[in-house]
Amino acid sequence: MAVLVHKQNSKQDLVFLLAKNWSLIFIALSLVVFSFTGRNFFNLNNGQTVVSLATTAFLLAGAQTFVIITGGIDLSIGFVMGLSAVSSAKVMQTLSQAGWSDTNSILLGVAVGLISSLLCGWLSGFLIARFRVPPFIATLGIMGIAVGVTFHLCDGLPVGFLPAPISVIGNSYLVSLDPSTGSLGFFVPPAGVTGPHIRDLIRIFPCSFFVIAIVLAVLWFLLKHTRFGQHTYAIGGSLDASVRAGINVKRHLITVYALSAFLAGIAGIVDVFQSGTGNYTTFGANYELFAIAAVIIGGASLFGGKGTILASAGGVVLLRVLENGLNLSGVEPFYRFIAVGIILIAAVVIDQLFPDLF
Repeated sequence: MAVLVHKQNSKQDLVFLLAKNWSLIFIALSLVVFSFTGRNFFNLNNGQTVVSLATTAFLLAGAQTFVIITGGIDLSIGFVMGLSAVSSAKVMQTLSQAGWSDTNSILLGVAVGLISSLLCGWLSGFLIARFRVPPFIATLGIMGIAVGVTFHLCDGLPVGFLPAPISVIGNSYLVSLDPSTGSLGFFVPPAGVTGPHIRDLIRIFPCSFFVIAIVLAVLWFLLKHTRFGQHTYAIGGSLDASVRAGINVKRHLITVYALSAFLAGIAGIVDVFQSGTGNYTTFGANYELFAIAAVIIGGASLFGGKGTILASAGGVVLLRVLENGLNLSGVEPFYRFIAVGIILIAAVVIDQLFPDLF
């Protein structure tokens, strides 16, 4: 009997371990499969491109993590990101054409983009906390406002003619190596390398990677090692218990949604620096849905009280690796959407079957 019980416990432990680490296992299997099917999948440039293009996704997933842990949802962050990008770019463009220095134009543009996003988040949180508007409705309303203001600013067109340093900063690498001469450049190409020869450089560590690392590290510390993080989990676990424990729930929710929008604003600024233009967010972009999917795949619960920054970042990695690998493997785009949908459903099912995983 003891042997039988031991075997049953061992099987249960194995199932629990597989369920807990299913996303890591999936990433590992994907890397193996795509190394055979995806042309240049393990190419250094491809890997760095995936990381660089995922910068905004990491930021939006970090924003959505805090909101979902409280038991809420933020449908506006993708469009707040667009508002931040367009408003900051518009300011940079106007000031640059008026003769302002590049530095002052960029700094003021960044400030306007971040403030506009912060106001959107504060308004969402205020509606949810003070008037008990459901998060779905409140953020949906803010999404509409953000879309309207953004289109008014840019007339539906990207905002260009920005200060020259924008693209240089946004697409810089920590180290660049010229293979023909062996010369190195830090943050800028090696001296004498211009035009088409830049394509031949071996570039290592996009600077956007450091933006991701710093922001995610701050969010991880905030969520795991501060009272703010503890209160975030408490509110998601039980709103009534949090009120009885003396937590100022209303103020905390306003802060959480303001933080979410602020991170979306940073994502918009990063997009401006990477693309060199202020791009508005279209309804088909689904940035916020991608972020929600990454957070849920990372183990967070839509019912609140559960989730981590690192796990959400893992969800972003899984989705980006899957998307990139399928693309390099020549898989039709609609199959990629199907794959993401299946993975998302699997994540929710695992969460229901194993509610105590995280």
